[in-house]
Amino acid sequence: MNQSIPSRFEQQVDKHPDRLAIKTAAGSVKYRDLNDIANSIAQAIFQSSQNPSHPVALISGRDICSIAAMLAVLKAGRILVPLDLERPWSFTRQILDNAGARLILATQAQLPAAKELAPQGVRVLSIDELQSGRSQENPGLAISPQAISWILYTSGTTGVPKGVMQTHRDELHNVMTITNSHYFSSTDRMTLLRNPSVGGAIRNLFSALLNGASLFPYDVKKIGVAGLAEWLIQEEITVYHSSASLFRSFVRQLSGSEQFPNVRLVRLGSEPVMWSDVELFKSHFLPPCVMVNALSSTEARTYLHYFVDARTDIRAGVLPAGYPVDDTEVLILDDSDRPVTPGEIGEMALRSLYVFPGYWKNKDESRDTVAPASMGQRLLHTGDMGRQLSDGSFEHLGRKDLLCKIRGYRVQIDLVEGQLQAMAEIERAVVVPQEWRGEHRLVAYIVTPNKQHFDPSRFRNFLQQNLPAFMIPAVFVRLDKMPTTPSGKIDRGALPLPGRQRPNIAIDLIPPSNAVERVLAELWANALDIEKVGIADNFLELGGHSLLAGEIVARINRIFALQLSPQALLESMTIANLARLLISQMPNASAEEMAQLWSEIDHMEPYQFREVLRQERTKPDNVR
Repeated sequence: MNQSIPSRFEQQVDKHPDRLAIKTAAGSVKYRDLNDIANSIAQAIFQSSQNPSHPVALISGRDICSIAAMLAVLKAGRILVPLDLERPWSFTRQILDNAGARLILATQAQLPAAKELAPQGVRVLSIDELQSGRSQENPGLAISPQAISWILYTSGTTGVPKGVMQTHRDELHNVMTITNSHYFSSTDRMTLLRNPSVGGAIRNLFSALLNGASLFPYDVKKIGVAGLAEWLIQEEITVYHSSASLFRSFVRQLSGSEQFPNVRLVRLGSEPVMWSDVELFKSHFLPPCVMVNALSSTEARTYLHYFVDARTDIRAGVLPAGYPVDDTEVLILDDSDRPVTPGEIGEMALRSLYVFPGYWKNKDESRDTVAPASMGQRLLHTGDMGRQLSDGSFEHLGRKDLLCKIRGYRVQIDLVEGQLQAMAEIERAVVVPQEWRGEHRLVAYIVTPNKQHFDPSRFRNFLQQNLPAFMIPAVFVRLDKMPTTPSGKIDRGALPLPGRQRPNIAIDLIPPSNAVERVLAELWANALDIEKVGIADNFLELGGHSLLAGEIVARINRIFALQLSPQALLESMTIANLARLLISQMPNASAEEMAQLWSEIDHMEPYQFREVLRQERTKPDNVR
C-alpha cells in the first residue's frame, strides 16, 4: 500500500496493455488506450487548475471518457469530487460550495448542466475536447499514499452535505482486501451497475481497474432489468455486484431457463440481504458460484462480509453481516463506549490502521466519529447497531439513528420529515421505513387540520423539488393525531400499517374498459400491492419507482412479445396511456386477443404461456 492509485493502475497498464479495460454499449477501450486518454486529460488539468489544493469536480458517468477523467484527476495529484446529476441541484450546489472546487469536468452532453451548476469563477471543461493534442506520457508525480484521493458527499443529519475523505493508501488496502477474499484477477469481467459517484460503485470500479480486469458498465435505470440476464450471458460476466434490491428485482423476472455459466461471484451490499435473497440466488446461480453479503459504509468501506454457496443453510430472516475483513477489528459498544458481552446489542465500531481520516472541513463531526486508538490505529463509530453471534460472526440490526437504506441508497429520515414539516398545511409528519416485499419503502404519516388538506400528490411534488426519488415516501397515511408514549414522545412502533387500499390521490378511480387495460391494471396492482388501480392513476403517486417499473415492463414484454423499456412506463405514467402505446406497438397480432388469452391462463408460468401463444399463432385460421 506504499503507493498511489495511479501508480497501481499504471502497473496494470504495463502488465496488460492490450487487455480489455472497459466495454460499454457505445464502445470499448484497452488498458493502454485508457491510460493515454487519462494522461491527456491530466495534462489539461495541470494547465487549467494551478493550485493542487483545490479539489476537481467531475460529473460522473458510466462512459469511458468519464471513467478516464476519474483516473486523470488522480494522476494530476488532485482530489476528486464526483457529482451526480440525478441528485437535487440544490444539494449539488452545496457540495461545490463546501468542496471549494475551482474546476468542473463534464462530457459534452453534460456541459449545459455543468455550466448552470457552476458557481461564479469556477471553470467548466468538456473532457471530450481534452483527449487530443496533449502529451500521453504518465505524469510521473510522486503522490503520497497518505494524500486524499477523493471526497464522497453524503447527507448529514441536518440535510447539509458532508464530505467523507479517503486516502490513496486506505482505498488501496480496501481493494487489496476485496481482491484477496474474492479472488479477483485480470481474467475477471465485472459489472458496474451504479453511477460511480458513490462509494460502492467506486470500490467496484477500482476493484476491476487495479487488478487488470475488465469493467462492464450497464445503466439499469435507463435500460431496465429485463435485458440484464441476456447481457450477463453475452458479455460472459464473472462478477456481478449490485444492491440487494436490484438483485431481487432482476432475479424475480427470470423465467428459470436462464443459465449463467460464467458468473462465479454475486456480491450484494448497500442494504440488508434477506434469506429469501439466498434462496433466489441458489435457484438461478449454480455451483461453484458464490454469493457475498458485504456490509460497508462510505466512511468504513467494506468491514464485514459473509460468503454463501449452495450448501449454506440460512434460517429465515436477515443474512448475517459476516466476519471482519483483514486488518479490521469490529467492536460492539454500549452508550458509554464500553464493549458489551457477545450476544448483546450495541453500536458497531471499527479499530484499524485504515479508517477514513475524517470529514472535509468539518473537524467537530470528524472528532465525534473518528478517534485515535493504540499503535497508530483509529476507532470509527459506524452508527450501525449489531451483535456478535456465537460463531464469531456479526449480525447487523439497523442504524443507531434514523438512517436507513432504500434501494441501496442511504436515507436520513429526519431530512424527509423536515421537508414535509416545511409545508404549511401539515401539522406533523413522521416517516418510517417499512419492510415490504423483502425490501424497505418509506411510509409517511401526516397530521393535517382537515381531510381536504391531505393531498399526497401535492406532498410528493413538493418533495421532488428538494429530494432524490429514493427519498420520496411510497405511501402517505393521514392520521387525526400521532400515537405517543407515556413521556409524550412519538410512538413510532404504534403507527398503523398501511393496508392494500388505493392511496388517497386526487383523481377518482376509473376501472379498465378493455382486456389490455385489465391486464395492465392487474400487473400494476400485484406489483404495487394495491387492491384496485384505476386507468388514470399516476404510477409514482401509487408508490411506484424505477425498479418496480422494470419488473412490470418485463412481464408486459413477455405477455405481449414486445421490447418496451422501463422508460416507456415512466413516460406513460397511467394505464390508459400505456395501453395505447402497447396497442400501437402490436403490428403482427391483436393486443386485445393476447390480453384475453393471458387472462384465461394467467396461472401459467411465462415460458408455458409463450408456448401456448406460439401454438395459437401457428394454427390455421379455420381451426381457431
